[in-house]
Amino acid sequence: MTPPVVLTIAGSDSGGGAGIQADLKTFAALGAFGTSVLTAITAQNTLGVTAIHPVPADVVAAQLDAVLSDLPVAAVKVGMISDPAVAKVIAERAGDLPPLVVDPVLVATAGSRLGEAAVVGLLLPYARVVTPNRHEAAALLGRRVETTGEMVEAAAELAGLGPRAVVVTGSELALDVLHHDGETTLLRGEPVATVNNHGSGCTFSSAIAVRLAAGDRLPDAVAAAKEYVNRGLRGGSSWRLGAGPGPLDHFGWSVS
Repeated sequence: MTPPVVLTIAGSDSGGGAGIQADLKTFAALGAFGTSVLTAITAQNTLGVTAIHPVPADVVAAQLDAVLSDLPVAAVKVGMISDPAVAKVIAERAGDLPPLVVDPVLVATAGSRLGEAAVVGLLLPYARVVTPNRHEAAALLGRRVETTGEMVEAAAELAGLGPRAVVVTGSELALDVLHHDGETTLLRGEPVATVNNHGSGCTFSSAIAVRLAAGDRLPDAVAAAKEYVNRGLRGGSSWRLGAGPGPLDHFGWSVS
């Protein structure tokens, strides 16, 4: 059977735990053929980001056109976007793109700033679903998002900016909030005791994209992605890859 094709538009993580690298691992683990458009090259590891080199918008556009002109892309995950010109490239092609899963990558796990809320805001009207964590939701809205009630309010408010669905994630609370078709659902899970959560947001949004490409309804895609991330966190919880927050176990190497 020919696998579904999923595209990631995001930055490269030289440490391999997040960004394009995490996206492609997730696509492969879940049975999709991954394609990619790089928006930036970063020098980073588990301790942080030491350099960022943005890819010019015309090169981003050329990558995007090359993929779309030849491969039957069924879903698109959008990650690190720091240049308004790149956001414009994606927005201009949004009408010809399959469902967009927008992960507003604003700050790396180790604290380095990777994107701007205003740039992400340009893509919200075109998104099938947006997947900010609590801190990213706060940056997008310009106010605090900490409690469950604030997550519920944030999800509904972000949905009012154009996306068809919003998932505000709160891994520390073992709780995600889904706002879809005007309704809010609390998605509870089991907390995982681990410091190795680098790339969990990238992995979550990529897993949603794979399930949408396979034809899942949005709530089912979100639930499947949540379980996949939970397995990855459990599997990588005892790993010691680097001196900082390490990656997830994308391929189930450590989970029976």
